[in-house]
Amino acid sequence: MLMDLIAAERRTLSEVLGNLDAGQWRAPSLCAGWTVSHVVAHLTMPFRISEQEFADAMRRAGGQFTVMSDEVAERDSRLPTASLVAALNDNVHTPWSPPGGGLAGALSHDVIHGLDIARPLGIEYPIPDDALTTVLDLITGTGHTGTDGANPFGFRLDGHCLSATDLDWSAGSGEMVAAPARDLVLLAAGRRLP
Repeated sequence: MLMDLIAAERRTLSEVLGNLDAGQWRAPSLCAGWTVSHVVAHLTMPFRISEQEFADAMRRAGGQFTVMSDEVAERDSRLPTASLVAALNDNVHTPWSPPGGGLAGALSHDVIHGLDIARPLGIEYPIPDDALTTVLDLITGTGHTGTDGANPFGFRLDGHCLSATDLDWSAGSGEMVAAPARDLVLLAAGRRLP
């Protein structure tokens, strides 16, 4: 089930990316300091670099994933856009997942970064309701918060009730924040919405 949602997200996002022009690839994304090409380079990193290359990059970055990720995204954002799209399209069924995240983490990674690209470009592509609710459940779930109550993106649900206006999903209690599910995903992922 989750792998089907992942494959659908990657396939649809590949189609969106394949239709972008050069200016759109250089446009800012919702990831601070990253263009669309940086995000796609990051999104496809697990499919393009070996475990040894990953380990070497982590060593160069002093074990700091964010530093390593920025370095690889900066370097690989210069790859031909067609090769980045192909890396995503050729791996629609690849069962990669972030450490400790499982397939739900992989789906969240793909959906959040897809929205990081599409939202500032004014593109809305289809994301199944099941995918959105899976991502929302994961990134707002109490099992995925730190000791300070924040999720890995720094978002705190405390005192708020998030409610999707376009599907049957809500979480938390307190002050109501009602918005389309895509916006709630971005909010809970710590993004500033344009």
